[in-house]
Amino acid sequence: MSFLDRIDECNAHDLSRFVPFTVAGQRVGWVKRAFAGRLRGFPGVFRVADDAVSLDPGLDGFDARSQAVDAALQRLAEDGAVPGWRGEMYPVATGFAAEPLLRMERAAVPLFGVRAYGVHVNGFVRDGPEVSMWIARRSAGKHTYPGLLDNFVAGGQPIGIGLLENVVKEAGEEAGVPPGIASAAVAVGAVSYCHETPDGLKPDVQFAFDMEMPADFEPRNADGEIEEFTLWPVAKVMEVTRETRDFKFNCNLVNIDFFVRHGFIAPDHPDYLAIVAGLRR
Repeated sequence: MSFLDRIDECNAHDLSRFVPFTVAGQRVGWVKRAFAGRLRGFPGVFRVADDAVSLDPGLDGFDARSQAVDAALQRLAEDGAVPGWRGEMYPVATGFAAEPLLRMERAAVPLFGVRAYGVHVNGFVRDGPEVSMWIARRSAGKHTYPGLLDNFVAGGQPIGIGLLENVVKEAGEEAGVPPGIASAAVAVGAVSYCHETPDGLKPDVQFAFDMEMPADFEPRNADGEIEEFTLWPVAKVMEVTRETRDFKFNCNLVNIDFFVRHGFIAPDHPDYLAIVAGLRR
């Protein structure tokens, strides 16, 4: 196995199984054909054609669209079509800096192939020239990817909150990081991918942050989402990332990006250029 295998897995998808999802004449996502059929039951909200799903143009404005879509999604959730309801709203827009056209329940975002954003934090410790990374293991009770390894801190980017503000919030909830440490996290870029799931599509972006931790810091989870933290030498994190699927699939990209930026994957690595290009698709 190789780092390129992990990158390719994050980008496995077939758009022929999807139709565009548009709002106000702008494509904001992709809907699987099978799920599109479920949306025919909401004629005042969605318009479903053979080659596209669109929001009814009579829904004019952010609030009207958001309220109508939320009512439809709650009915679909009652029927089991939107599992894992989170009660967390994501923006639906044509880009990260674009004005949101509506807000949507987080659990439904992949069903509509809407681009979601998140923050992922590399927590690491230096001991002279040696670097170790804090690795989280997701709770076995989580609805998504239970029991898999994760980055030190990670969370989706909901509507109405800044990126660093979200880092501070998630770091406190997931790892007990004091705000004074968390707010010093360094924004180091972003990775992107397009991954097909059994229910939908995740054409997502993860903003990466580096957080150098004090040597005596011990993470403590407060929200029940993390089962344990372990501090691994970078060499072990590289091996597990490259040789296994023990990490949640998209966390591999954040790991690989860290390895590249800190020189652990050097420019003379035979796959270097393909790796660098593959982290942002």
